[in-house]
Amino acid sequence: MFENVKARKNPIGAEFLKRGLLTEEQIEKVVSYQNDHKDLKFGEIVDVLDMCDKNELLDTLAYKIQVTPVMLTQKLEINPVKYLPRDMIINYKVIPFAIEGTTLKVAFADPLDTEKVKEIELLLLNEGYTMEVYITLYTSIMRQIETVKTVETTFINSEEKDVTKLIDNIIMTAIEKRASDIHIEPMEDKVRIRYRIDGILITVSEISKYRQGVIAGRIKAISNMHQELTSDQDGSINTYENYSIRVSSQKNVNGEKFVLRLLKKNTEAKNLFELGFPNNPELIERAFQQKNSMVLVCAPTGGGKTTTLYSVLEYLDRPEINIISIENPVERRIPGINQIEIGKSITFESALRTVVRQDPDIILVGEIRDLDTAKIAIEAGQTGHLVLSTIHTIDAIEAITRLRKMGISDYDVSATLITSISQRLVRRLCPHCKKQHVLNDEEKKYIERVEKLTKVNFDLKACETYEPVGCATCNYTGYYERIALYEVLCLDEYLKDMISDGKSSIDIRKYAMEKTDYKPLIVDGVKKVLNGITTVEELKRNILI
Repeated sequence: MFENVKARKNPIGAEFLKRGLLTEEQIEKVVSYQNDHKDLKFGEIVDVLDMCDKNELLDTLAYKIQVTPVMLTQKLEINPVKYLPRDMIINYKVIPFAIEGTTLKVAFADPLDTEKVKEIELLLLNEGYTMEVYITLYTSIMRQIETVKTVETTFINSEEKDVTKLIDNIIMTAIEKRASDIHIEPMEDKVRIRYRIDGILITVSEISKYRQGVIAGRIKAISNMHQELTSDQDGSINTYENYSIRVSSQKNVNGEKFVLRLLKKNTEAKNLFELGFPNNPELIERAFQQKNSMVLVCAPTGGGKTTTLYSVLEYLDRPEINIISIENPVERRIPGINQIEIGKSITFESALRTVVRQDPDIILVGEIRDLDTAKIAIEAGQTGHLVLSTIHTIDAIEAITRLRKMGISDYDVSATLITSISQRLVRRLCPHCKKQHVLNDEEKKYIERVEKLTKVNFDLKACETYEPVGCATCNYTGYYERIALYEVLCLDEYLKDMISDGKSSIDIRKYAMEKTDYKPLIVDGVKKVLNGITTVEELKRNILI
């Protein structure tokens, strides 16, 4: 935390030695570690390596520089980003943790960095605050910074008296912040507003409980819901340019909760490879360029299945072929493709029966969720069409099991299914602020575990890894948008025979991993970490191995 021990007449190491907190051997270990981690100070290394009691460590550091210590172990009393920019908190390793009148208490990992301390002091003075400097542990600061990275600044004016302006403010702010969903949640003593940004729910505001009724009334009014009904309803808002907003209400013990799904109109589909799909022409040919077959994309709800299918359609679309899609709802209009939207009088099953008589070459079925839809999709795939659809399973191989459990025969599955794709979305590191990162021991062990389970070796020496920082572009989260991880199972004749013979998913997986190009989802994840696209933490959050 201070200058290198060799550069001081009374080095910090000597104080640790005098107090009996470290041995000479441990001090040598710290100095050796510092040679490989030059960005860490002596005290920070003692802290990171957990070489002595945390309280005694902090007391020793505070004594040496005569700064008041504080152990930040609990949730902060204040929101730090209300007082300091998020990127400054992250990069300077500093955290405002309490306020008394106009005096702001600020904890530093390194109070001896006078330039940074002075810069923050001047910034706070301009805002009308005086600063009290404290010292805290490096690991305490880093834990608080992780919280800062995931907690959004409040942009919504929760005190807005006009409910029309308040709801508009909530929606417009969500659009500005790239939110996919808005959650308006009644709680026991307040109404909580949360945005889902890049897959993560972030609390952005809390509104007084007494306003719950007028908020619910306004949302129902603009989404064409029944005002008197408090049971579950669906509606839509179409008054925001370039956005179609689906609204769902559900009653809970504290009132009506609303979720608004923001769907951007007329957006261009991303290139399939931009989404993260392997840029392998041979794989693309085997996966999609076949008639008399079915391609399934597997992922949880909100896992990007429809986006992948749209990109596949864009890739396959040509003037000489007829593409028809059946969707619920049509999330994006695609020029040149005949799109059918499911409604009260139109089901997947009824639409699909008609579509097969419309001379299609490619049919997109939004989702296979029951036996009737599965049967017609299978029949369409067996009569000269390429059928693209989605199904809810944990991975590509379990799609076979899911079709079997629906009641599709082994013969029909083997005769029709040609490709099964599983995907998960992970946050992409922000290209504007990410910084280079050396894999730590824990991350290396994680990758070694993946190697052992998948029999795939990764070149850690040639990798280029990064870590999140945070800036205005990414809402100070360190991540911007998401990228898909993929596993692709292309069925060869032997696999088809295994399915037809009723072999289990365990046997199918074993053959696929040993004899085909199939690799589990986590393999693509590690590759994207080593290419500097995402992080090990994102893999752990999204994939179980």
